[in-house]
Formats: sequence, structure tokens, C-alpha cells
Amino acid sequence: MTARILIVCTGNICRSPLGEQLLRENLRNAGIDAVVTSAGTHAMTGSAMTPEAAALSTQYGASNTEHVARQLTEKLIADADLVLAATRDHRRDVVTLLPKATRYTFTLNQFARLVAPAKAEDFAADTSRADAQTGLDFPAFVASVASTRGLHPSPNPPTLDDVEDPYRQPAAVYDRAAAAINASVTTITAALIAAGA
Repeated sequence: MTARILIVCTGNICRSPLGEQLLRENLRNAGIDAVVTSAGTHAMTGSAMTPEAAALSTQYGASNTEHVARQLTEKLIADADLVLAATRDHRRDVVTLLPKATRYTFTLNQFARLVAPAKAEDFAADTSRADAQTGLDFPAFVASVASTRGLHPSPNPPTLDDVEDPYRQPAAVYDRAAAAINASVTTITAALIAAGA
């Protein structure tokens, strides 16, 4: 079963394409079947990634930084098994467009926090129907993660669940955003491997 993952930020030229490219590369390298895409709540439709984001994507291992920004739509959300938003505001925007998506929409950092390797076995036991033909039931995995939301306190401060916006900011802000995205993507990939994807 191919996992369908949508990553969302504002302009779809910095954070979400960076997350898309790094997650796609990590999952491909792990042999996990997934389609990873991205969109923006106020997309700079038709634009490429910023040069800074593209350079960081390459630096963190992405093999392809080609990108065309697109606007977030209800259909894109409905077609996804998992939506990962750059910030809590983006998560709210997703759920406003499609309320039922609350079940499978998280911030990127939040999802990584919930699936940290120490907890991966719990999700594997509940959701893995792994065999050579089917692999992990990805929607069931996401539902299992969602069911733990209330069991873990929100970080303090809550902004730790957000990836800061580097657009038109100094290189240091880009570096921090990319490091946060890469850390979350790495954690999520490790959790999916542990769960039997």
C-alpha cells in the first residue's frame, strides 16, 4: 500500500518542498513505498524553491530539487493519508478546509515527537500487517499515532511544534529551519522502519 503524504507551509517555496524532498529521499532509501507532495496555504503558485532552500535540500541529501509551488486544495488534503504542516497555524488551515482531516493532520515536529523511536514498537504491534506483499497499513499507522495525541503533553513552549519561516530571513534562520525539518524527517523515517513499513 503506497503511503500518500502531503506537506504544507505558506508559500510552498521553502519549508514544505524541503520537507517533501528530504522525506521522499529518506523513504526511498529505506525502501518504503510513498508518494510525498507539498502545497502552500498562500502558495506562490508556479514558483521554484528559493535558492537557499534548494541548496539546503541538496546539502541534506535530496537528489532532486526541482519544484513548482502549488496552492493547497481540499482535494489534495482528501487524497492524503497523512498531512504534515510546518506550523500549528498551517495545521488549522488544513482542518478548516477539510474538517475530517483533523484525524490525519499534524505539524511535522508534532508527528515526529509522537512517533519517536522509543514508542515505535507500540505502533508496530497495533498496526503492522506486515508480510512480503502488503507491508505496513499506513492509514492504520497514522490512526494509531493520532490516538496517542492526548497522552503526550504539548511541548513548552508550544512553538516547538512549529518550523520557523525562513523566507526573506538570514541564512541562520534557513539553517535552523532545515535542521528542524531534517531531524523530524529522520525520526519519522526511523519510526516507519520500526513499524514494519
